[in-house]
Amino acid sequence: MTLDQLRCFVAVARSGHFTRAADGLGIAQPSLSRQVAALERDVGARLFDRTPGAVTLSAAGETLLPVAVRMLEDRDAAYRRIEELTGLARGRLRIGATPSLCTSLIPDVIERYHDAHPGVDLHITEAGSGTLTESLAQGELDLALVIAERAVRNPALDLIPLLSEELVVVSSADRPALTRRRAVTLSEVAGHALVLCHDGYDLRVALDRAFQDAGLQPHIVVEGAELDAVLRFVARGIGVTVAPVTATLHYPGLRATRLTSPGLTRTIGLARRGGIDPSHAAVAFHSVLRECVVESAEGTTGLTLRIPDGAFGRTGRRSGRPHDRP
Repeated sequence: MTLDQLRCFVAVARSGHFTRAADGLGIAQPSLSRQVAALERDVGARLFDRTPGAVTLSAAGETLLPVAVRMLEDRDAAYRRIEELTGLARGRLRIGATPSLCTSLIPDVIERYHDAHPGVDLHITEAGSGTLTESLAQGELDLALVIAERAVRNPALDLIPLLSEELVVVSSADRPALTRRRAVTLSEVAGHALVLCHDGYDLRVALDRAFQDAGLQPHIVVEGAELDAVLRFVARGIGVTVAPVTATLHYPGLRATRLTSPGLTRTIGLARRGGIDPSHAAVAFHSVLRECVVESAEGTTGLTLRIPDGAFGRTGRRSGRPHDRP
């Protein structure tokens, strides 16, 4: 039983005539007759009673007709829904992002994407880079914005680098500057009252490692909050912190000072499962994300674009693993 056979059967049933049905379908009458005959052989019953000048449904035909109509309607509905998906009139996209990116880059991307594609439902998961890449590998996410240095090693994932950014020393703009110089050293930062995120936070892990490698014991006065709260505490003058330069762009009342000896950077990347064509919704998200990343980098000190050439929608394995790139 094929959909073409059912289409011919329904056309004859509705017109009551083989020739008129063939004309309506735009096919030759013998071809239509062969389709109906093949369907009758397949179901093992006569579908029409043929009399001179008239064609009427048999009992088997009357039984099949509503089912055939429903099957053809389901086919049409399937085509419409797929067209809606490919045209981004509807759909779903599950996105993961780290907390620091949810306070900086992600709001602009989500706003622009939703304005362009309001029919696509967005589900945002906020977690650390390790958790996000594991969820992505398990099929629980479609895309994940992560910190490349903290991404879990998984050969099944591709990581597309987007942006490298400096970590800067953040203090209250209402308080005296930490230094009259253009930069402050990590040793000097360790001596100031520090407000830090909770243990396990990507940013906290990188900062703890930097202090440890330098043999420094930081003076922490407040810890355990998310980055949003940390920056608000800093704006009140409770202490200083170290944060990505992009995070400082969205909070008034903050002063950013470059960090040296050593300077710290991180790379933001977009992770996806390798070897699988991304959905149209995912490809569109990548396009919007690139636009926002480029705009953020323009005129902002401490940001370096890392966007590679090549189409996001292309399947195939890329060399390396998430932590190897960049």
